[in-house]
Amino acid sequence: MARIPESEIERLKAEVSLERLAEARGVALKRHGADLIGLCPFHDDREPSLVISPGKNLWHCLGACQTGGTVIDWVMRAEGVSFRHAVELLREGHSPLAAGSGSPSGVAVPAKRGTVRKLEAPVSLDADDQALLNQVIDYYHATLKQSPEALAYLEKRGIGSAEAIDRFRLGYANRTLGLRLPEKTRKAGAELRGRLEQLGLYRESGHEHFNGSLVIPVLDEQGRVQEVYGRKLNDHLRPGTPSHLYLPGPHRGVWNGEALAASKEIILCESLIDALTFWCAGYRNVTASYGVEGFTDDHLAAFQRHGTERVLIAYDRDAAGESAAEKLVSRLMTEGIECFRVQFPKGMDANDYALKIGPADKALGLVIRKAVWLGKGPAPRIKTGAADSPVPDSSPPVPRPVPAEPPQSFPPLAAQPPQAEAVVLTPRAETAAAEPALPTSPLPASPVPPLPSPDFPTEIKDDEVVMVFGERRYRVRGLAKNLGVESLKVNVLVSLGDATSTGSGQAFHVDSFDLYAAKARAHYVAQAAAELRLKDEIVKADLGRLLLKLEALQDARRQQAVAPQLPAHPDMSEADRQAALAWLKAPNLLERLLADFEALGLIGEAVNKQMAYLAAVSRKLERPLGVVIQSSSAAGKTSLLDAVLALVPEEERVKYSAMTGQSLYYLGETHMKHKVLAIVEEEGASRASYALKLLQSEGELTMASTAKDPVTGNLITQTYRVEGPVALLLTTTARDLDEELLNRCLVLAVDEGREQTRAIHRLQRDRRTLAGLIARRERETLIRLHQNVQRLLRPLDVLNPYARFLTFPDQTTRLRRDHEKYLTLIDAIALLHQQQRPLKRAGNLEYLEVSLDDIATANRLAHEVLGRSLDELPPQTRRLLRLIDGYAAAECQRQQIKRQDFRFSRRQL
Repeated sequence: MARIPESEIERLKAEVSLERLAEARGVALKRHGADLIGLCPFHDDREPSLVISPGKNLWHCLGACQTGGTVIDWVMRAEGVSFRHAVELLREGHSPLAAGSGSPSGVAVPAKRGTVRKLEAPVSLDADDQALLNQVIDYYHATLKQSPEALAYLEKRGIGSAEAIDRFRLGYANRTLGLRLPEKTRKAGAELRGRLEQLGLYRESGHEHFNGSLVIPVLDEQGRVQEVYGRKLNDHLRPGTPSHLYLPGPHRGVWNGEALAASKEIILCESLIDALTFWCAGYRNVTASYGVEGFTDDHLAAFQRHGTERVLIAYDRDAAGESAAEKLVSRLMTEGIECFRVQFPKGMDANDYALKIGPADKALGLVIRKAVWLGKGPAPRIKTGAADSPVPDSSPPVPRPVPAEPPQSFPPLAAQPPQAEAVVLTPRAETAAAEPALPTSPLPASPVPPLPSPDFPTEIKDDEVVMVFGERRYRVRGLAKNLGVESLKVNVLVSLGDATSTGSGQAFHVDSFDLYAAKARAHYVAQAAAELRLKDEIVKADLGRLLLKLEALQDARRQQAVAPQLPAHPDMSEADRQAALAWLKAPNLLERLLADFEALGLIGEAVNKQMAYLAAVSRKLERPLGVVIQSSSAAGKTSLLDAVLALVPEEERVKYSAMTGQSLYYLGETHMKHKVLAIVEEEGASRASYALKLLQSEGELTMASTAKDPVTGNLITQTYRVEGPVALLLTTTARDLDEELLNRCLVLAVDEGREQTRAIHRLQRDRRTLAGLIARRERETLIRLHQNVQRLLRPLDVLNPYARFLTFPDQTTRLRRDHEKYLTLIDAIALLHQQQRPLKRAGNLEYLEVSLDDIATANRLAHEVLGRSLDELPPQTRRLLRLIDGYAAAECQRQQIKRQDFRFSRRQL
């Protein structure tokens, strides 16, 4: 539903005088201190009970109504209209007046719901269907210019040009059309709504079809609407709600049809938003299909009618766009139309590319210039130096393969990329006599090869850079040793021709010097010029080019050294995406998770596996969980950690075996944000324990350090900052853990019992069977599935509507932090189930709600894990104590003695 901007509502509340509205309704007001009082017009008021506060522009009835509010509430009650209707009345400057001061009996009553619209209808009942459609589009067009949210959306998409808005009559359906139509209970209203429903602008439910959408009409040469496209402004829609809408029935018309008449070369986009992006960037010879399968017969007929000769296919660079472009090429080449493919980076469309690469005109111009030639329809006649051999008219079109090397230049229309040298292309025999003169300049947006690079040939290998200027060859060594920006000391060898033959009497000169030192450069120029018998100016110019190139290489190395090395985000295919979504939408997610863990080779430990996985998921929350996995050596704590980390995408996890005291501070400001930080052994990070505790509890690290200013050389204070939050996973063999660390983390104790050992032995034997070998091959597929699952999880806010009804122990101060862990555990479970829950909004806030099942699952897990964390004894010590207690109880019963009388020795135990 299209929302009224809060700024507009606040403006009306502040600018429309409530005092004037009351006086217009016939209410006599008297001053009473800072307020005004009078008889309430909404009930039979004998004594003044209406209070108006001019300073706040609010009203309140102290009598029978017992209600009040703003100017909007006044109009709603006085006119019997909805909130939105009241806002529209006030926006248009209507002064809602009562028909009289009261009823005929003199008793004032609130107005019933109005059935006669007070807003002017933008459509005419006597208009024909085409005129009615145009009137609605004109109304949407006027609405767009008064809707800040719609204009902001256009600006965000880079298509907010006022010229484009007026030229293509862009509009916005904000749900106010129905407020201006007669009520459906009246004959005129029912008839008008019925006609709008037949046109596809209204639905049977009584709602506008394009409600909440940017509206882009497709107009013919006479300005008549042929088709309408709607794009929802809000991307966070309820499941099943489409973002893209059209009028019902087959698509009609061609958007921006005038471009086809003005140019023989057309850019064809997949969507109208992409086409508008090209148009606003200055490429006016553009049109669009209606999606990947939306190239219609109308498009082809328009191309034929206007004699289109070249089409640049600018479909999205995804699987669907590539497949559609492939089909379209064969169809266009059948008609003799030359085809090029505009290639955006993988996964991008024109709008994404223009916004991210920008500025739009230059970015789009670049991909146009690099468009790949796909071929042209009917084969031309070929000359081979012998007699001409014409191609019969009946010969089918011959698509040509994409050349291995891009042609050096694209001539204007109707020319093919160059073939082999002996082949000369000529027009067909029937058109050769009347060959038109070719234009002297390429048409707008013609694909041309990239401009020649100003760089000279450069070869970089190991610690050696080789550059060639004509016959002069420069070899540079020692560049990597220059870590600062104050000097550039290198060894430079210059020779004529191949430097490998320097031992055969070839002239050369070699020396080590600082390229930033003018005196050293001058000395090298003089010596090299003398050795090579060249003019000083030539060697001096070469050194200038060499210096600029080496600076660029050094800057690139320096930036690469300081930049955090993040693994590239892998491309997710549509099949992988659907598989991950199916997993997230499956019932019993946690039970299915346990089955997947077993398939990966981790048996038993059900609670530990679920808790560690949920801790990894919690990295997307504002306050993630921390987990310490505790066991004796070789009990399987590292196996549990590695199994959980394998399911987290590489770009969202960081794993270390050890850390120094200040290593965390130099990781980069956002390098750790919303990631999993895994430490293989807690003892290896003991020097960084303080930083780990702060990062876990505070969500960020800051450190002030002294450094040398590279410009002045003075010592300055430099601040290092690392942003969280971070989900911390550690393993340890220590019996006694740091109390501060325990307060911040959950403790998972690995099962060291005999039954677990037997289960592990069975699994180890099963791995040697055929089924085990097959499962090992399927392991990578399962890991990729879970990594894609994690990538699809969005960092959302979580609302717990049952939080006030939860209880938790409170006997010690440590339980304050444990209570926070318990609540975060509930949030993590809800976040994992986000694909199974409706997203809710409150203003700009988007959130998930916790369910009772989430709380039940958290209670089951927390009972064991938090109970273990609160225990003063380590898990294995507690297990030994229970065994001793069981032994003592059994012996007391066997011997029929009291517990306090039972004695036993270590040998007996």
